[in-house]
Amino acid sequence: MSDEFVFHAQRRERAGKGAARAARRTGRVPAVIYGAKKAPALVSIDPSELMPELRKTAFFTNLYDVEVEKDKHRVLVRDVQFHPVTDRPEHVDFMRVDPTTKVTVQVPVSFDNEAASPGIKRGGVLNIVRHEIEVVCLATQIPHEIRVDLTGLDIGDSVHIRMVKLPEGVRPSIARDFTVATVAPPNTQQTEAEIAATPAAPAEVEVITAKETKDKEKEAKEVVEEPKKGKA
Repeated sequence: MSDEFVFHAQRRERAGKGAARAARRTGRVPAVIYGAKKAPALVSIDPSELMPELRKTAFFTNLYDVEVEKDKHRVLVRDVQFHPVTDRPEHVDFMRVDPTTKVTVQVPVSFDNEAASPGIKRGGVLNIVRHEIEVVCLATQIPHEIRVDLTGLDIGDSVHIRMVKLPEGVRPSIARDFTVATVAPPNTQQTEAEIAATPAAPAEVEVITAKETKDKEKEAKEVVEEPKKGKA
């Protein structure tokens, strides 16, 4: 399901780390286009085109077109490598797809109708077991998200994958009936974070008057000084 966004790429003549670093020095992000039984195409893309798409939830499930001079490639993003310090993208892997290409992808999960869940209305907590579900489908049928209906769920109820309506042609990659979410009982115990955030009670301050200070000094002096002995 494409949003028809196009990356305008420039061809790279050489492979290797040195060529990739050279592309980064010019301010571009090196990338490779592979698959569909064709030779890999080494390209670089403008980060001003990449970054807005990278921030989207559907970045890895959306189909894109990559234009390289007169060629156009329909692709799916398969991997992005980031700098370990700056967290900027350093390399992108694009896979060519066509209407017959079958892929395995992680699709984000969203939840609907929390207000229609009796358990949540009574203070229950939605415990999300899977934020993403891995599915198998044609590249042209990748859903941007999988929606889960919470209507009627009470405390202690669970949502299993068999209860989730998937788009036609989309199936989970896992055969068993795994749990997607549960409605847990309300937590009545104070969490460690809440305990740590609770300010400690102020310590009692001992107030010593001037008279008490003089009395203590006198007592200390009497202990230290010995009485003078008379002559024999």
